[in-house]
Amino acid sequence: MNDEIEDFDDEDGVEYRLPLSEQLAMNATTDFVAKRVLCTSVGRGQCAMEIASRLPDADVLCHFVELFPASETAEWCSQKNADVRVVCSADVPEEEFDLCVLPMSRSGESELSRDLLQQAYDRLVMNGHLIVTIDNRKDKWFHHEVEKLGKNLTRIQKRKGVVYRLKKQKALKKLKNFSAEFAFRSGEKLTRAVSRPGVFSHRRLDVGARALIETMKIADGDHVLDIGCGAGTVGLAAGMSASEVAVHFVDANSRAVECALAGAALNGLDDVAATLSHDGSVGADGESLEGQFDVVVGNPPYYSHYQIAEIFLQSAVKHLRTGGRVHIVTKQTEWLEARMEQLFDEISVAELRGYSVVSGKQK
Repeated sequence: MNDEIEDFDDEDGVEYRLPLSEQLAMNATTDFVAKRVLCTSVGRGQCAMEIASRLPDADVLCHFVELFPASETAEWCSQKNADVRVVCSADVPEEEFDLCVLPMSRSGESELSRDLLQQAYDRLVMNGHLIVTIDNRKDKWFHHEVEKLGKNLTRIQKRKGVVYRLKKQKALKKLKNFSAEFAFRSGEKLTRAVSRPGVFSHRRLDVGARALIETMKIADGDHVLDIGCGAGTVGLAAGMSASEVAVHFVDANSRAVECALAGAALNGLDDVAATLSHDGSVGADGESLEGQFDVVVGNPPYYSHYQIAEIFLQSAVKHLRTGGRVHIVTKQTEWLEARMEQLFDEISVAELRGYSVVSGKQK
């Protein structure tokens, strides 16, 4: 294989772009033989599938923190009959591996990269190998970070990126904890939150979330749905703002769900639940929560050409009771206001802290 990026099609004709660092990882592992393999992926598990095909007796695990790429990878592996275990979880599973392969992106979050590097190295058996690839031929940052794990580092320069190889010769003396706790005031009450690398607004309260907290109206006994909850700051503030409030957190990031529930425990909130979901669905095991919520709050991301914001809105339509209230914070006011006018009644816009909170009432 060369270092060029290729396209892969599934049986439905869906095209998956093969990122450069994924291709580099596939090339870098062709000579390795292992029984237990861990891969992460910046694509759709292409390196894990390649290894599983080459080593049919190996147990190959492909780990994701985010549910959407994990779900697509699992579906694609099933279609291709690839014997890959696809796992979506907040942390790399507590298993032992002979080979850990981490394709990385230059646009990735640095603290999450450090966290995953440490976890992968820790899970390696003694004399196991760590392979890290990066789509930046001038990389220095990953060189420094991988070298912290062990000094027997081999750097292999490629035309468009770099491959790092490291053999585990000693255990880490101490594992760094990358999680954080922070607090913020909502009215007269102090709310505590937990965050981790990879979770939206790590270590701080997002300004948009602050605007949403200051705008939303929560009454005693409300059932609140926090869509795309991140660390759960908005839902936590809602739970603290009135009596007997029930909060349900939803996010596609496994760490976000974990953090939201940890924050609820810190604040002594008992009536809480959470769903790991990338399509706005709420509940599990056939549980129906349609029309069960009094308030829906959301702070959708700005990428995806409004697709994720649309998921938020459709989830609100599905899960709000008649007369229930929805509050969405944005900087893309024109689109959101126009779309909400099609879906809800009594639309209003509050301008606060450089953001717009668009509110509506379920029809």
